[in-house]
Amino acid sequence: MRGAHHVRVRLLGPIDVVVDGESRPVRGLRRKALLAVLALHHGQVVSVERLVESVWGDGGHSAAVNTLQRHVSYLRQVLGRKTSIVARPPGYVLDLGAGGTDVEHAESLIRQGMRVQDGAAAAQRLRTALELWRGVPLADVAGLAWLEEQAERLDRLRSQAVRALLEVRLELGEHAVLVQDLERLAEEQPLDERIHAQLMLALYRSGRQADALGVYRRLRATLADNLGIDPSAALRDLEAGILRQDAELSPVRLTARPKVPAQLPLEVRGFAGRGREIAWLDALPEGSATAVVAVLAGSAGVGKTALAVHWAHRVAGAFPDGQLYVDLHGYDPGGSVTSPADALLGFLLALDVSPQRVPDDVDARAALFRSLLSERRMLIVLDNARDARQVRPLLPGAPGSVVVVTSRDQLTGLVGVEGAHALTLGLLTGDESRQLLAFRVGADRIAAEPGAADEIGDLCVRLPLALVVVAARAATHPRFSLRTLAAELGDSRERLDALAGGDPAADVRAVFSWSYRTLTPAAARMFRLLGLHDGPDVPVAAAASLSGLPVRQTRHLLSELARAHLIVEHLPARFSFHDLLRAYATELADTTDSAEQRAAAVRRVLDHYLHTAHRAARLLSPQRDALPLTEPAHGTTVEHLADHHVALAWFTAEHATLLTAVRQAAALGLDHHVWWLAWSSHTYLNRQGHWHDWAAVWQIAVEATARLADPVAQAAAHRCLAWPHLQLGHAAEAFEHLRLALELDDDPVNQADIHLDLGRILTQQDRNAEALDHTCQALELYRLVNHRSGQAFALNNIGMASADLGDHRRAVECCREALALQQELGNQDGEAGAWDSLGYAYHHLGDHAGAIDSYQRALELYRDLGDRYEVAATLGNLGDTRHAAGQPAAAREAWSEALAILEDLAHPDADRLRAKLQQ
Repeated sequence: MRGAHHVRVRLLGPIDVVVDGESRPVRGLRRKALLAVLALHHGQVVSVERLVESVWGDGGHSAAVNTLQRHVSYLRQVLGRKTSIVARPPGYVLDLGAGGTDVEHAESLIRQGMRVQDGAAAAQRLRTALELWRGVPLADVAGLAWLEEQAERLDRLRSQAVRALLEVRLELGEHAVLVQDLERLAEEQPLDERIHAQLMLALYRSGRQADALGVYRRLRATLADNLGIDPSAALRDLEAGILRQDAELSPVRLTARPKVPAQLPLEVRGFAGRGREIAWLDALPEGSATAVVAVLAGSAGVGKTALAVHWAHRVAGAFPDGQLYVDLHGYDPGGSVTSPADALLGFLLALDVSPQRVPDDVDARAALFRSLLSERRMLIVLDNARDARQVRPLLPGAPGSVVVVTSRDQLTGLVGVEGAHALTLGLLTGDESRQLLAFRVGADRIAAEPGAADEIGDLCVRLPLALVVVAARAATHPRFSLRTLAAELGDSRERLDALAGGDPAADVRAVFSWSYRTLTPAAARMFRLLGLHDGPDVPVAAAASLSGLPVRQTRHLLSELARAHLIVEHLPARFSFHDLLRAYATELADTTDSAEQRAAAVRRVLDHYLHTAHRAARLLSPQRDALPLTEPAHGTTVEHLADHHVALAWFTAEHATLLTAVRQAAALGLDHHVWWLAWSSHTYLNRQGHWHDWAAVWQIAVEATARLADPVAQAAAHRCLAWPHLQLGHAAEAFEHLRLALELDDDPVNQADIHLDLGRILTQQDRNAEALDHTCQALELYRLVNHRSGQAFALNNIGMASADLGDHRRAVECCREALALQQELGNQDGEAGAWDSLGYAYHHLGDHAGAIDSYQRALELYRDLGDRYEVAATLGNLGDTRHAAGQPAAAREAWSEALAILEDLAHPDADRLRAKLQQ
């Protein structure tokens, strides 16, 4: 028999295919690019849309689909296997088996080299990995954006392997032979502390203590001169160890640790039992070729989440790279199941990926997530999963991490395909039930009535959630005997089928109904209506709007519900409840309250969020024209907000709920509410840097305004959607939305607004002459209708465009005119922008004192407004001027403060500032 047909795609250099040891070239840029994209997603389906975008870039068009099919046929011939590239909707998958690409092989070797305990074996794996690089990765497909990003990633991977190999060789005692290489690297990277630490160790262990200390002194001077900082504590400790000739001196790892997330919910109070299950989790196998996945399955209320969170806290210390947690809402009664894309977005942001660098495609997000976890040991809890499809994109591919999934489904697909370890949680034992009750109501009461405690456990079928509810009633009524409580539970006339037989752990409506029937009629109605609220929690004013009652009365009713443990006041004046209680409340509303009553309640609460958000928006940005809102429904509570600081705090607290309100309004066909809510959230989402949410809200609003057949509103929605696209780096999409807005709306003011936005986009692309042309058109239109606020913004932007074109005196003249107008109109935001622009013009005229004064005035205003991005941008400009004025320390102070804000916002401008600080 002939040997196995072995194929490998090589990307770590010129792109080619090796078949049975023979190199086969791939001809043509698009064919190479197509092969590279498929190979970098080896074993994964890549959609046709993604392939066209990655291979053809902005030049992709409908004809590319047919060309794509021809290129796939060509590549199959090169690979020598018709089945190597398989059409699998919605695209294609390249599957060559394990090690089918040199990238995959290199990543595996580097992971092994960084984890194996044997130094010699580690060095051998790392050397073998580095030998796979044959030049610049993906060099022959330069110019294609996504592949260039991958080339940069592969360069970083090689650099990581080089550093790891140096460290291993130091540990193996190869100090003398490494000195020359480390000296060269230290010269190439004079601010890299890790390389200097390795060089110090190599010199010291080679008997060159004085030279090692000299390296430290030179680095200290370099850091002080360039960054104004001292060496890190780890490096200072290393110097001290060398000075005292520490006999125990060992290699010091100075790797800058990535952001370590710690997302686990609070530890479960009074966790009881589950010793066997905890032992099972403790015994999960290590050393697997992939991440370890454990599935905790079981019926509703059986305690899956409690066990997962308790065990995760117990072992968190064994996962130094952090813990990730997401509630997937797999059985959310409102149907708000967390998509894999949204879960991945949360994980990537927690892992310090900037929002602008998060891919739009779920497969690309999953690939990036796997890459980030490939060299980390993390604990991941995926709570409340609906099915295996929801979980798969969230699983890391490399060994080292542990994933705990909870679900009401057995997730047999994960067990069969991914090799997950499964455990089905049953009911508590009698001892565990008594232990849980003892934690909640006190051991003395259980000891006094052990028989009644056991009866309560039996009547609750030892279901943890049911026991918790009964225990809450016992704890809040300490004079009630346990026997009385057991009798009440036993006498229930509405015992659920689940408690009577069949699957007893599927539902606990009987226990809930037992608490519900103790409520006053008004509190019972309040509980039902709370189930209609889609947000994560409910503030008092929103609850008042749901019920149509005054705030004071609502507060008393909410307190009654909290005492009954049907809701929890998890923050002051903000209430939430478990998803099963939410489902129960919704079910009661459906059966007790008429459709008209339910619709009226939802309308009132949406009116509450709309009218309060509109008030808050007007406080944040008074110059914006008010919307022609309809009057809120009778019984709606609209919150009074004293000033823009209170408005900003309100938006921050209601951020998540406002997003659900937009979606709920869209689902109910309340299209005016959708676009008005989007308008009202606009300034907040922009200033706080929530650009993904900003884009999502306006996308829903674009669809709503199209249904309204209101061209003016539709144009406004397209225009506003352009803004987040621009912040996220989608300039083409931003232009397209502004083009549509121009076509839809011929109102002079709105046309002027759109021209102003086009000018802003063009300015960011350094197309300053075109930007000036659009901005001048805007000014003419504003003047035509005497729109003074618009004139002020246009004059300021003309000044900025003039400055960028080198006409700094005209810039000062226009910006001063804009400033005077903004001050006259009382527009704080516009005044801040005009001061910032003046600072820019003065800076380029060489008037550093005037520039510094202007920037400081802008800063004061922006800080008062809470506009974090503009504060950072102005600080960056102020640092530039102070640096030009010969004030390096003050410049670094301004840049450092700006960098801290931009890093918190995950804005790409942070890279530019970081580079300045490292000069």
